[in-house]
Amino acid sequence: MFKKILLVDDDSLVLNSTRRYLEEHGFNVAAAASGAEAVALAGESKPDLVITDAEMKGLDGFTLCKVIKESDGFARVPVIIISGSKISEEDILAGYNKGADDYILKPFSFPVLLAKLKAVMKRYEGAAAKTENIRKLGMVIDPAGRAVTIKNSVINLTRKEFDLLMALITEEGRLLSIPYLLEAVWGYDPASYNDPHTVGVHVSSLRKKLGPEIGAHITSVTGHGYKFD
Repeated sequence: MFKKILLVDDDSLVLNSTRRYLEEHGFNVAAAASGAEAVALAGESKPDLVITDAEMKGLDGFTLCKVIKESDGFARVPVIIISGSKISEEDILAGYNKGADDYILKPFSFPVLLAKLKAVMKRYEGAAAKTENIRKLGMVIDPAGRAVTIKNSVINLTRKEFDLLMALITEEGRLLSIPYLLEAVWGYDPASYNDPHTVGVHVSSLRKKLGPEIGAHITSVTGHGYKFD
C-alpha cells in the first residue's frame, strides 16, 4: 500500500498546504524545498511515491525525476510532476520521457491531485499483483519489474510506454478507444481531456522501440483507437 510520499516544491505556501491536505487523507509526507534536499531525503524516507514541482532552482523537477528513476532501489518509485509554466505538449512529453508517471498542470485542485495520485498507485499495485512474465512474439514482459526484453536485449521504455504496452497486451485483440487509453494509462478524465495526439505519439514511439516486426502488431483504427493483434 502506498503511504509514504516525498513532496517537493520551492514554494513554501504550496508545499505546506499540499502536505497538510495529503496528511489529512492518511499519507505520511516528507517535504523538501529543493531538488537537492529531495535526493537526500529520499534515501532517508524511502518514499512510495514522489510528487515534485517542475520549476525549481538548481535541480529542477525533470532532473530530479530522472535522478530518482536511475538510483538504486528507486526505479519502481512512481513520480508525478506538477508545472504551472511548462505546460506545452513538448514539456509534458519531456516529463514522461524523463520517467514521470503523470504530469499535472497548475492550477489544480487538491481533489484532482488526490485522484491522480490514486490512479498512479492503482496502476503500480495492479502491475505488482501480476507476478508471472508475459511472453509474446519473442518479447518477455516482466510486470512486477516493469521490464521488457527482446532476444535477451532490454528495451528502454518510458513509464507511459510500458503502461501502454501492458494495456494493449492484456487486452489482446480488443480495440481500445482513445478515451479508454487516456484514462487507463494516463489517468485523465476523458470528459475534460480527449486529445488523440498524446496516445498517437506514444504508440509511434513504442512501435519504433519494439521494432518493425513486433510493432506492426499494434494496429490503429483511425478515429477510434488501437489494439494488439
